[in-house]
Amino acid sequence: MLFQDKIAVVTGGARGIGKTISDEFRANGATVCVIDILPNDYYIGDLAEEQVLTDFAKKVVSDYGKVDYLIHNAMPPMAGMTNCSYDEFNYALRVGVTAPFYLSKLFLPHFSSNASIVNISSSRDRMSQPDTESYTAAKGGIHALTHSMAVSLAGKVRVNSISPGWIDTAFTQYAGEDAIQHPAGRVGNPLDIANMVLFLCSDKAGFITGENICIDGGMTKQMIYTGDFGWTLNTDPENKESEFRE
Repeated sequence: MLFQDKIAVVTGGARGIGKTISDEFRANGATVCVIDILPNDYYIGDLAEEQVLTDFAKKVVSDYGKVDYLIHNAMPPMAGMTNCSYDEFNYALRVGVTAPFYLSKLFLPHFSSNASIVNISSSRDRMSQPDTESYTAAKGGIHALTHSMAVSLAGKVRVNSISPGWIDTAFTQYAGEDAIQHPAGRVGNPLDIANMVLFLCSDKAGFITGENICIDGGMTKQMIYTGDFGWTLNTDPENKESEFRE
C-alpha cells in the first residue's frame, strides 16, 4: 500500500481521468478528497467560485489536518473565437488556472513533508484546433504555472504537470487509423495518466519538480505534411471531428 495514511486531494475527481486517479490512490491506500461540480462522496462545488475553494480547503484541513498530494485535474470548458463570450472565457481561466493557484495557496500551511502537486494540462498547451481558445489558454496557463510554483515552493512541495493527448475516458479500444496514427500504436486511457500521477507523487520521483510530461502516444513528436502516409487536409466544415477526446 504505497500511499497508506496519505491524503490526496483531486479536483474534478467524479468522472473520467480524475475518477481513475482517485480510484488508483484509494487502491494504493490513500484517503481521497474529491471536489467536483458533479455528484461525489466528498464535496460538490464549482471551482470557479472563491468561497467554494475556501470552504473546501477548510473541510479537508478540519477532517484530516494535512494534505500530501494535490491533483489539479478539473476540466475548463472549451470554446473559441466564434462562440466564446467574455464571461465564458474568464470562467475557463478561473477553473483551469486561478483555482489551481488559489487552492494550492490555501493548502500551503498544511502540506506534509515530501508533498507533491500534479497539474493536469493538455497537449493543447502546445498545439491547437480551431475554436478551442478558452480551453487551450487555460491548459497553457497551468503548464506555465507549474514551473513557477515549483520555484516558489522549492524545498516544501514538488510541483509537476502532465499533458495528456487523446485519452478515451470510456477505455474504448480503437483499431485502424485512430490507433495507427499514434506512434505508440493505440489511443490512450485514463490509467496512462493515473499511473504517472502516482509515480510523480511517490518517493521515486523525489528529484523531479517543475517538469511537464506529455503523455500522448508520441503524437506531438510526429511531423505531418500533406501527402505523407496518405494524409490529406479536410476543409469541409460539415465533416470535421467534433468529439472532445481529452
